[in-house]
Amino acid sequence: MVTRLIAHDNVSSQPHLQELLKEQGIEATQATISRDLEELGAVKIRIAGGDSIYAIAEYAPARVAPSDQLRRVMAEWVAEVTSSGNLVVVRTPPGCAHVVASALDRSGLVGLLGTVAGDDTIMCVATEEVGGTGLAEQLRSLSGVTDATGGIPRKKGAAHV
Repeated sequence: MVTRLIAHDNVSSQPHLQELLKEQGIEATQATISRDLEELGAVKIRIAGGDSIYAIAEYAPARVAPSDQLRRVMAEWVAEVTSSGNLVVVRTPPGCAHVVASALDRSGLVGLLGTVAGDDTIMCVATEEVGGTGLAEQLRSLSGVTDATGGIPRKKGAAHV
């Protein structure tokens, strides 16, 4: 039940989860909820708007993320893309790297072997055939970031801010 509630509601806190369980006729103590969340591997993630909610990671290697979902995630959360050798470093706002890394890992993107995510930084490993530079170009294209420092193209005549 906890997994289903977290998947379908924006559960922001343990007391909030306790209320939702009560609405389903399930009485649970704070200690029980805390233990259940720990056992399920639930983590707090930041969503659009800055709010934090609980999420449970799903290991589904066969599940491929649709390309439009990848583009949305990349456009919303990627701030910078740099490369060196066969590695690409992607920067995001704090608390958002795992969302982008998960979307990349499920993307089936040619040339991407895998990712490792921290809080605001993702390390992507590129295949030898594509290399870091080629993968970085693909990621910049998907995100709308046009250079290594996160620059986004301005329309001609647009003022610098």
